[in-house]
Amino acid sequence: MKNEDLLVMKKKVVIGLSGGVDSSVAAHILIEQGYEVEALFMQNWNDTVGLKSEECPFEEDVLFAQMVAKKLGIPFHFVDLSVEYRAKVIDYMFSEYEKGRTPNPDVLCNREIKFDVFLKKAVELGADFVATGHYCQKETIIKDGKEIYRLIAGEDKNKDQSYFLCQLSQEQLSKAMFPIGHIVKPEVREIARREKMASAEKKDSQGICFVGKVDLPVFLQQKLKAMKGQIIEIMADKADEIIPKSEALADISQPYHFKPEHGTVVGEHIGAHFFTVGQRKGLNVGGKKEPLFVIGTDVVKNIVYVGMGHGHPLLARKALFIPKKEVHWIREDLRPTEECERRYDIRIRYRQPLQKGTIYFKEEGIYILFDEEQRAVVSGQFAAWYDEGELIGSGVID
Repeated sequence: MKNEDLLVMKKKVVIGLSGGVDSSVAAHILIEQGYEVEALFMQNWNDTVGLKSEECPFEEDVLFAQMVAKKLGIPFHFVDLSVEYRAKVIDYMFSEYEKGRTPNPDVLCNREIKFDVFLKKAVELGADFVATGHYCQKETIIKDGKEIYRLIAGEDKNKDQSYFLCQLSQEQLSKAMFPIGHIVKPEVREIARREKMASAEKKDSQGICFVGKVDLPVFLQQKLKAMKGQIIEIMADKADEIIPKSEALADISQPYHFKPEHGTVVGEHIGAHFFTVGQRKGLNVGGKKEPLFVIGTDVVKNIVYVGMGHGHPLLARKALFIPKKEVHWIREDLRPTEECERRYDIRIRYRQPLQKGTIYFKEEGIYILFDEEQRAVVSGQFAAWYDEGELIGSGVID
């Protein structure tokens, strides 16, 4: 046996076994590679408020995880992180929605829970590394005598989940492993079937990370009050009055500013903070030739502004801004040391095809100017920038 093989066998990997097919196959691959593998299931939520009636994710997931661990012959551990999850993810969600912004709990869950609190629990079990079933890849390079960790898009472009990891640090990546990042989803399913895993045909989880499918307004009403307000429709021909005439980055990168006099009242809603730009469902306004979409919200005046049609001009923006304090670099070695501009591929939501654009690095933060207008640029979401498939950095959209 080679020395490097002996080294691998001495390494312990704790896999975040969720009960789904992806983490199940990830665990199997690690075992085949010769690692000492243990499973750790985390419970992050135990409240059913707002959950769809047919959903009971925790009870089913833990059962599947136990069956998979038994099948693979690896130790199974359980940890309750619901207190930390509520404090670090859910409370942040409520705070952002209250401000009229739309957070991404999955990104927060990875940064604050899976690769922080969970990682520390895994280290307590003696882990050298923590593995997950994410569809992304990690590479290690040496630069100026120092190890640098690269976060690279998954081989399966339809399932690439690198965006959800856009807030990880070099320290977090140093302990991370993504065993299925180099294979595609159909192959993952086939491996699970071949190994007769209980999770082989289990549907992928949906909804908020570790919470499941929720009725969002009901879920948010745990802390945010329902308040009747006006839905105001703004016609497309009003766009010239609202879109800035200036081409300055500081002007075109800001959300549009709407006023009640720009449009006509067409309905009522139960709270502007329950809606987000680009949303169609939940407006309950009929009699229109085309669907209405949310083009803006005002949580102070409790107004939801809407426009008719998928191509409404006020649904699109050319640029966005990320304040300096919200800019995060995975590749700290690539952070500019002075004001400059660089070309990158950019993504502003999960599964969005990468968009070409220029990032302007300024003292106050960064401006992203897209080659083509982007639909539904949402405050509170994350913009991530890539270079030839490698995720370089990210930040919260202002």
